[in-house]
Amino acid sequence: MTKPVYVAGIGMTPLGKHLDKSVKQLSAAAVGLALRDAGIDKDAIEAAWFCNTRQGALEGQHGVRGQASLRAMGFEGIPIFNTDNACASSSSGLMQAYAAVRAGLYEVALVVGTEKMNYPHKRQEMFEAFKGSWDRDLADRHMQQLLAMGAGLALPPEATEANNAAERSVFMDIYAAQAHFHMKTFGTTQRQIAAVAAKNHWHSQFNPLAQYRTPMSIEEVLADKMIAWPITRAMCAPMSDGSCALVVMSDWAVKKLGDASRAIKIRGIAVGSGTERAPEQYDRHLTRLTALKAYDMAGVGPQDISVAELHDASAIAEILHAENVGFCAYGDGGPLAESGDTRLGGRLPINVSGGLLSKGHPIGATGAIQIHELVTQLRGEAGPRQVAGARMGLAENGGGFYGLEEAACVVTILEK
Repeated sequence: MTKPVYVAGIGMTPLGKHLDKSVKQLSAAAVGLALRDAGIDKDAIEAAWFCNTRQGALEGQHGVRGQASLRAMGFEGIPIFNTDNACASSSSGLMQAYAAVRAGLYEVALVVGTEKMNYPHKRQEMFEAFKGSWDRDLADRHMQQLLAMGAGLALPPEATEANNAAERSVFMDIYAAQAHFHMKTFGTTQRQIAAVAAKNHWHSQFNPLAQYRTPMSIEEVLADKMIAWPITRAMCAPMSDGSCALVVMSDWAVKKLGDASRAIKIRGIAVGSGTERAPEQYDRHLTRLTALKAYDMAGVGPQDISVAELHDASAIAEILHAENVGFCAYGDGGPLAESGDTRLGGRLPINVSGGLLSKGHPIGATGAIQIHELVTQLRGEAGPRQVAGARMGLAENGGGFYGLEEAACVVTILEK
């Protein structure tokens, strides 16, 4: 009874500071590219999902964001659904579109993730908006739990001398606490964390849509401004504006309307939220449980993945999630990053797009952008960053935070 579902069209704007463009303009650019890529016009779209997290907080557009943006492009009459699931918004939108197409409700659907994060005259609001992606009532308690995870780690002098007034999102403090735990438990080093950032900054030079395209060495990453030890600025994803659109089609629609040779199959997709657990209960991590569901649905395992996009909002996150999705054993994420295996040309390239660290992280669009990269790779159209022989890709996209881990997670497996 399973019906194949495909990503048949992709479109993405360059990422960066688009101070002169609105959410509507960014969305229109990405949607236009995706429709052209799929070889269809807007009248073929039967339903749409619009994914955004910031427009309410920073523009006052708290509701009907999708209707506001998509009707401005001429989409009328169709169902338009609004999805806000923190950083996992557009991957959650993809899951919903996938389910609707697989159920036979629609043959052709559109997923749009768009975010404007840069408002120079609203600096305080820009950083305050991050706090909306964890439980505001339990924030103090959860932060104390996170800090307790790393208690007992011997910190170097620079950790206490760090600029505590540095402008940053609360999530960098969260990632620093997770890094402390990983360092204390497994011996992970700051240099291994920096190796992730250096790799992804090196990858991004080959991505014309990336926000940053300047390679960095491990030494340069370590020497950058300290944000929250051991996290330096080069280990943090930037504030990004941008949009990405995906056209999702049924098997029938691909054969009737699209180009079957370029359509990429959604082999498995799973969404999860966390459970109460102790820090040392690694096998109950939200991302691990979600990845297992996606692998089971796809009928494959970590060994079958050719290329992966992992949610590296901070460099330590790539280490954590490489372990969680089964690319290595728990505790081996640091050595894996240092080994070169996850670099372009290595055994399992991770974040060849540049990752969130260097390509950019426009919150509500990030999940769709990961899919954009994997589709490009599986089509063999990635140019100088192409992974040779890529046939199956995995995207892991976390959203928000609750307790010791992300509040939401989507893992998607795509097949050529």
